[in-house]
Amino acid sequence: EVQLVESGGGLVQAGGSLRLSCQTSGFSFEDHMIGWFRQAPGKEREGVSCIRNIDGLTTYADSVKGRFTISSDDAKYTAYLQMDSLKPEDTAVYYCAARKGVGPTLGASWYDLWGKGTQVTVSS
Repeated sequence: EVQLVESGGGLVQAGGSLRLSCQTSGFSFEDHMIGWFRQAPGKEREGVSCIRNIDGLTTYADSVKGRFTISSDDAKYTAYLQMDSLKPEDTAVYYCAARKGVGPTLGASWYDLWGKGTQVTVSS
C-alpha cells in the first residue's frame, strides 16, 4: 500500500523553526520526485519545494528560498523540510507528494501520490 505520512507540524512563534518529515512506503522512493506543498485557508495549494531523489536536485519557491531546506534519506524512505525563520504567512497545512520521474517540479497537478497533511501555525 502506498503511503505518505507527514509529521512535525505544530505551533511556533515567528522566527522559530520546525522540521517536517514525510515517511513513505509502497513505492520506489529513489526514482521519485518528492514535493512539499502548502495550503492556507481560502488559498490555492502552493508548491514550496521539491527534490529529485535520483540526483538530489532541489527547487524552492521564491517565498521560502533561503529559509527552507528540503532533503531526503533513501535508506529511511523519508523526505524532510527544515523550516527556519518562520513567518506568520507560512501558516498552512503542509503536504508532501510524490511521482515517479522528473516532472515540472512545483506544479501540484503533476504529482499523483499525496499525504494527508500536517498543520503549521506561526504566531506573530
